Amino acid sequence: MKKMLAFAVALTAAQWVAAAQPLLTPAQLNAIQATSPALRVIDIRDAKAYGAQHIPGALNAPYAKWRGPATNPGELPDVSKLTQLVQSLGLTPSTHAVVVSTGADATDFGASARVYWTLKTLGLKELSIVNGGMKSWADAKLPQDSATPEVAASRWQPQLDSSLIATREDIRRNIDLSNAALVDSRPDAFYQGKTRAPAAKLSGTLPGAQQLDFNQWFVPGTSTFVDAAAARQIAAKVQRQQGQDMVAFCNTGHWAATDWFGLSEMAGLPNVKLYAGSMVDWTQQPDAPALENQPSRAESLAYDARQWWQRKFK
Repeated sequence: MKKMLAFAVALTAAQWVAAAQPLLTPAQLNAIQATSPALRVIDIRDAKAYGAQHIPGALNAPYAKWRGPATNPGELPDVSKLTQLVQSLGLTPSTHAVVVSTGADATDFGASARVYWTLKTLGLKELSIVNGGMKSWADAKLPQDSATPEVAASRWQPQLDSSLIATREDIRRNIDLSNAALVDSRPDAFYQGKTRAPAAKLSGTLPGAQQLDFNQWFVPGTSTFVDAAAARQIAAKVQRQQGQDMVAFCNTGHWAATDWFGLSEMAGLPNVKLYAGSMVDWTQQPDAPALENQPSRAESLAYDARQWWQRKFK
């Protein structure tokens, strides 16, 4: 009986290794860790949290390392910078990379999704996210330690997969030709133009955009991402004509990474892209085109005045 049980566990682990699933429960990750030498857990929490306790064998690469400058945090870092990062983690095209964040809430999941997307744009094929992050790992009472493992740097030279990336120029063409389904991942206040990200110059949304609030992808009241069947139901809310691309965007490509992950990886839709710079990038360009749901100039000035007052006196 014990031999049969051991065989079943080994078979399950082999199946996960053969075809990495986009989402892993903590129990699934724990089962395959010992049997997969190509697996690499990437903990994207800050160094202090990682240093206290983490999944055994996990390497630390804080989320900030995967992001752009403060003026445009959604911007995809230079390939040279990303290459140094993935090489330091010992990653190669044969690596099964598993991303884990805090699991604090739905917004936190966007960090894992954004790193997952970045790794996929660099060429990795075997990728997973720990569903529920470190919170779910701790809740499952699985092993943790504070040791910092050493890995040999790789010599992998990634090449960007442009099929996953929407640039500002791509968005201009999409709007001019109406040839893509633009998906605004932000909550109502942003989509309706009632507020905006600090680095964005204008409020509103891209012309013709459909809203798909990123919060819809989670089991209510939790940070647990829904299963594939539920993901397909959520994805069906977005309308696009046959042959069109689908492009997720938000303020800085963080919430939109969750929409991208749900639409592309969980619902299995083809030709889904992420506009990494999103509304911050779009509104910072000279003579930014008009937006939908854009407030009047008087409303914008009033909003700017309120923001200035809050920064100065609160």
